[in-house]
Formats: sequence, C-alpha cells, structure tokens
Amino acid sequence: MDRRTFLTAAAALAGAKSSISTTALAAEGGQPVRSTPLRSTYYGPEFYDEKELEQLCDVLSKRQPFRWYGPGKQPPMKVLAFEQELAARMQTKYALAVTSGTAALTTALAALGVGPGDEVILPAWSWYACFNSIVMNGALPVFAESDTSFNIDPADLESKITPQTKVIMVVHTLGNPADMDAITAIARPRRIQVLEDCAQSLGGSYHGRPLGSIGDIGIYSFQIAKTISSGEGGAVVTNDRLLFERATRYHDLGLLRPPHQARLGGAALEGMIGNQYRMSEFTGAVLLAQLRKLDTILAALRGHARRVYEGIADLAELHLRHRPDPAGDTGSTIWLGFPSQAHRDRFSTAMAAENVPAGHPLDAALVPLQPCAEHKLTSHPLWPSFTSERGRSIRYGQECCPRTIAVHQRFAGVTLDPKYSRRDVDDIVAAIRKVYPAVIRA
Repeated sequence: MDRRTFLTAAAALAGAKSSISTTALAAEGGQPVRSTPLRSTYYGPEFYDEKELEQLCDVLSKRQPFRWYGPGKQPPMKVLAFEQELAARMQTKYALAVTSGTAALTTALAALGVGPGDEVILPAWSWYACFNSIVMNGALPVFAESDTSFNIDPADLESKITPQTKVIMVVHTLGNPADMDAITAIARPRRIQVLEDCAQSLGGSYHGRPLGSIGDIGIYSFQIAKTISSGEGGAVVTNDRLLFERATRYHDLGLLRPPHQARLGGAALEGMIGNQYRMSEFTGAVLLAQLRKLDTILAALRGHARRVYEGIADLAELHLRHRPDPAGDTGSTIWLGFPSQAHRDRFSTAMAAENVPAGHPLDAALVPLQPCAEHKLTSHPLWPSFTSERGRSIRYGQECCPRTIAVHQRFAGVTLDPKYSRRDVDDIVAAIRKVYPAVIRA
C-alpha cells in the first residue's frame, strides 16, 4: 500500500470511529454495531482437518494405541514424537506427555519433591487444579494476591514466604505472562523452586523465552478450552535432567522406559513409586497435528489483538489489563478495567446489546472462595500438613485475597477467535469505542 492509499484509508477509519462513538447505545434504543451476536469458540477443534485424521488413522491401522508397545513390528511413536516437537518448540531439553493438565501439575510437584510439611505459594486467581494438586502431594497451599495482570503479585508473594516454602506456582493467567523477572529475583536467592503453570497460555512468551522454559519446571494443558486441544491431555517440560527423570518415573508407576532412559543417558534414581498418567497414542496423534498449527493460531490471535489495541488506544481514561510483556501475550482476550463493579456491569450489558459480548472473569477461578479450600482440614483430618499448627493457621476465603477480588470485579473482557474476519475485529473496535466512553462518563 502506498502512502496516499494508506492516508486515505486511515482517514476513513478515523471518520468511522468518530461517527460511531457519538451514536446512541443500542441498550438505549440506538442501532447496534452488529446485526447478529459475535461468538468465539474453542480454538483447537476449529483447526481440525485431514492432518489430525491422518495421524489418528495411522494409529488405527497399526493397532497400537498404547504408547510403549503393541502388535506391530515398529514401536508406537506418536506420543514420543509429540514430546520431541514440544520440547523443541518450548526451547527445553525435555518434555513429558501426560493425561491432563492436572496430572501435569501433580507430576511436576512430585518431581520438585513437594510433600508433607512443605508450602507452595500460588495466586488467588487460579483454577481448582492448582490448589488440588498441592493438596494431593500433601503440601500446604498458600495464596498470594493477584494484581491487574491477573497474575501473582510479586510484592505479596514475597510477604507469604516462610522457611517451609518449597515452590512458587506461577500461573500465567488467560494468555498473559506473569512478571518472571520479579518472581525469579525473589525465588532464586532463597533457593525456592519455580513451577510455571502455562495451561491457559500455551505459546505465550516472556522477553522472547517461551512460557514454561523460564522456571525450574513448566506444565501445559490440552483440554478443550486451551490453545490447542485433544479434549484432554497435558505435558511437563524442564531443562533439569533429574526433574525430568522424577517426572517420568512418577507418571508411569515409578518406571523409566527405554526411550526416556536413552534420552537421559541412563538412570540416576531407584525405588520411586508413581501414578499412571501415560498419554495414549490417540491423544498423541491429535496433539502432534495440533502442535504444528500452534503458531498459525497464535499469529491470528495476536494479529486480531494488535488491531483492537491500536483501534482503541486513543480513548480517554482507557484502563487495560496490565501486561508485563505485551509481545508475549497470546492475544486471547481484550480486558478493560472500570472504576467499579457497577461500571463493569453496565459495560457488559451495553456491549451485549451491540452484539459484541463482553464477559466477566470466571468466579470459580477465585479458588480461595470455594469449598475445596475452606474444607481442606475436614477433608484430610489425618494429613499431618493440615493438622499441624501452621496448617491450621493458614486462612482462606475473602480475608486472604481482598485485592484480588477487587480486581476480579472491575474487569470485563472481549474474547477473540483466530477465525474472526477483519470485519469481526473492526466491529469489536467500534463497539468498545462506542460503549466504553459512555460507561466511563456515566
């Protein structure tokens, strides 16, 4: 596009922005931005095609659904190939495929040696699996506040450290990387291990490094709501040889199978027990095809997000979610902040009338408010961690995360979809430009 064409297009877009921002809100009887509601859906399945089918048919034709052996002359290879490609993509030495993101968290914590008497700090804005995996390893979950990045607040994190703190669980929430520089600066001098939960941010990065490769160990989820999906599935990544061997043994009955033993160059451990979190070849087949589409999905999301951010950048009093590294955000949702919950709710109502829905953060994501946190002692009455004086002193509920609750109540977000057209994205810009100023001024 030459300069004259660009300037003409820019002037037209500016005129369109100006005109639509002054029209009456649809919620008040005006013309909506769109005639039909905009809808996003699950990213991974949107991209299913003959590639996934080809990989699945290969497993079927060879009749080898179990990852370690089967009736064929050649050993099954889908899961192993997925692990190799995932490790390369995430710039880690090792990757281990497991059955779910929760299994990945439980395995990672076991690899880090977490057990009774230990404490794991995690953000109040997280998911059930984060809390549950800590409990299942016998340790004490300790919640820290989240800030306006929706991630763990490094300042509050530091205040929660005790001599029993063994791991900091960093959850990169809803596509946005946490402030890893600040977190590692706190953890490293104290020799506290860092676990990155990247379940909601697969493909995100922090200062050019893939999320999951920065801490001691990282995990991903491939459940249907994640960036790529096989319905269920998870993975653990690390650059540490011993952590990988522990994780490998824990996910498979304490065993170290020949392919992983060859990858490690021999075994260093003996006598470890473990679970059964092995990924099937069917799941590995789908994920192998999906992983090869990851960068296509991310490029579309980030392109859409960039267009929205640029389109609303000049709005007065605009308050956005804090992004420690904007370039590393996966671009899944545009989050806007408001002075109060009432403003937030008016915005969501008005956006729905424009047929560009704006959702609220999941209430269930505030795990400290859920019964699973409040009832930990009665659920595990004989577990030493919880019956100890320290275990009984840890508080959950609203008193442990008032600032997180306040953030949670003041934000609304428009979810993007990699299959959106340019017109869809421009409608999002137009709706925000129309509604946000009116709500902020109200």
